[in-house]
Formats: sequence, structure tokens, C-alpha cells
Amino acid sequence: MKGGESQAEARATKDRVVLVGAGFGGLYAAQALRGAPVDLTVIDRRNFHLFQPLLYQVATGGLSPGEIASPVRHVLSRQRNARVWMAEVRDIDVERRRVLLDDGEAPYDTLILATGAHHHYFGHDDWAALAPGLKTIEDATEIRRRILRAFECAEREADEAERRAWLTFAIVGAGPTGVELAGALGEIANDTLRHDFRSINPAEAAILLVEGADRVLPSFPADLSAKAEQALRALGVRTRTHSTVTDLDRAGLTVRTGDAVERIPAKTVLWAAGVEASELGKVIAERTGAPLDRAGRLVVEPDLTVPGHPEIFVIGDLANFSHQTGQPLPGVAPVAMAEGRYVARSIRVRMRGETAPPFHYFDKGALATIGRNKAVAAFGRVHLWGPIAWFVWLFVHLMYLVEFDNRLLVLTEWVYDYITRNRGARLITGGR
Repeated sequence: MKGGESQAEARATKDRVVLVGAGFGGLYAAQALRGAPVDLTVIDRRNFHLFQPLLYQVATGGLSPGEIASPVRHVLSRQRNARVWMAEVRDIDVERRRVLLDDGEAPYDTLILATGAHHHYFGHDDWAALAPGLKTIEDATEIRRRILRAFECAEREADEAERRAWLTFAIVGAGPTGVELAGALGEIANDTLRHDFRSINPAEAAILLVEGADRVLPSFPADLSAKAEQALRALGVRTRTHSTVTDLDRAGLTVRTGDAVERIPAKTVLWAAGVEASELGKVIAERTGAPLDRAGRLVVEPDLTVPGHPEIFVIGDLANFSHQTGQPLPGVAPVAMAEGRYVARSIRVRMRGETAPPFHYFDKGALATIGRNKAVAAFGRVHLWGPIAWFVWLFVHLMYLVEFDNRLLVLTEWVYDYITRNRGARLITGGR
């Protein structure tokens, strides 16, 4: 470099941006900073970006983990102003502007926090081992193991009551994740495993979807909720609305509907009822005095910064942004992507000595698939369902996959599954 300037010296002249979390918000922020005069350090405890909207397909044997995950280093390999660290964040030194890691530290001028959320069991953390949620690759492969093992155990079970318990699947929470899991389970029972067993008929499996609200997909328009419930019933899924789980153990669950309480024997219970922001939110709240909401999200300013700390941005599931509608934006991928791109633009604007306008989210709509040729889609006043919505769902999810290789692999797998009705990744791995 000119004058013998070292690479380290050159970096020292740039704004040091540290980004924690390589999910949708973090990765889109990092990519949007390509070419910016910043020294970007991306920190994540995993070495890959995970496409969470398709995790349910890994959990139900439709896709393999590698088809929906991309190594972060490879994704950012051509971005010369970015480096990637695989590390665990332990604390944030707000006064000295340092991210404290389990094995070092990362100084920053600007900090972007995008650490997402984890399962929320509403005070019953002991239920986590009994009813796994769906946020990680490990969650997905564990759910897959439990689903497929249930059919295997039922095949060899002589006691009728025990066999029925093995063939009963309960999903708690009827948001998009719960609905998609239930629909995929219905397809597994009715189509995929139809000819695989000799002592049981997989189609006799009982699939129960429990929801505390008055309908499935409560965040969708009411007419689409009705269409989704109709499609679920066609797959043999029973819905239980206005219902909450009051007890859970290895033998089953207890469900309260109004004043009625019912004990349901079920060997497989899956959790899709809620999420809570990552623990880093509490750390930032303690260090800065920033408010947290009931879900552990940091209440941010209109420009997505922490109150009193314009150098700290918070995006994705960790942020409560309520300035636009009075209600927090939903914890979905499009919101995180938009916030990530906004933060990158804000950093560029600041470096020119200007101030970015407040963040504004343009709602791109909502999608949920129930199964083969069955989906619902809401784009403002335009509501779609059936095959049209399903093709829209396929296209959108393919386009949002980070790498072309993943798109090609997933498309090939989907075409094969559609023709054969066979889920090729039906492997029982891990556990006992």
C-alpha cells in the first residue's frame, strides 16, 4: 500500500462495525455494507446462515440440513471489507465499546445486534425436553427423529392404548410454523409412509393442533385462516382453538378449553407456541437502561438504535419497533431483511455527516403452506389460496435462499417429492 501503510493501519482509519448474528437481518446488513469504507466483523456462534422458514421441511424429512444452510464465510468470501469470526458473545462493554467474547474481544465504533430469538415456554422451561421447538438444525433433526421413531415404535407395540399414544402427534401453537408442521405430518401419514409398515396404518395417526386464539393462523386475515383450517382437516388434522396446555409429560399433555380439561395421551408433542428474544437483550438493557418488552425485545428508537446509544443498532427478533403502527413488527424474515438493509444505509449516510430518515417497513405480505398444492397468501387486500398461493410460496422461498446452489438443490428435491410423494431425508439420527 502507499507509503508502506499496513493493512492493520488502513483498517484503523475506517469505522469499525461489529455485527453480532448472521441470521436474515445480520447477513443482509453485512451484504449491504459491501464496498462501504468500513472494517466489518461478523460474529456468530455458528459458522452458517440458516434459512429458518424451511426448517419444518428438515423436521419432516423433505429436505436435508445442508440444503437450507450456507457457510457465512463462503457467502461473504468476496466481500473484502468483511471478516467472519465464529465465537460466543459473553457481554458488551458499552462504555469502552467492546464486544466481549468467550476467547477475546472485538472493539467497535458501530455495533449491530441481530441475535434473534429462542423458544418461549411461558414459565415452563422444563417442557423444552418434552416438546422441542423449531429454531435450529438440531431442533429439526430431533423433531424428525421423534416423528419417525413414533411410527417405528407403534409398529412393534402390542398394547392398543400405547400404540394409539405413539400414533398421536400434538403440536402446540397454530401460527405459520405449527400449521406447516401439521400439514407436513398429515402428508407423511397419508402419503409418504402409506406402504412402509405391516402392523399399522400410518393414515390412522391422530394429529392435533392446539391454539390459544380463536382460529389457526391468527395473524392472517380471517378468511385465509378458514381456508387453512379446511385444508388441514382434509389432511386429517384436528384443530383445537381457545385452548391452552396446562400440563405436559412424557405420556401426553393436558389441554384446557374454557372450563373443560382433557388429558390426551401423546408420545410426540411439538412446540410452536411462542418465542423469546435472545439473552443479549437483557445484557444490553442492563448496560444501557434500555427498556425491554414482555418477550425480552429491546424497545428501539425510530432509527433502530438503542435509546441514548446511537452507535448501537438492534434488528430482527431482538428489536421491538412499534413506531410505525403502534404494534411491534412481526418476527419474520422480511422484516429482519428490511431492517438489515436500512441499518447499512444509515451507516453509509452517517459517514457522509448526514442523518438517515426513520425506518419504515413496507409490508410485503404473509405466506403459509399447508401441504401439496395448498397454501394461503395475504398481500394487502389481495388474498390467495390453493395452488396459486402454493406456487407463490414456492417461488418466494426459492428466491430468498442465499446461494444459487441451495436454490437448485431445493428445487430438485421439491420436484422429486412432488412426483413421487416421497420424502428422501427420512433418517432417524441422534438420541436414543
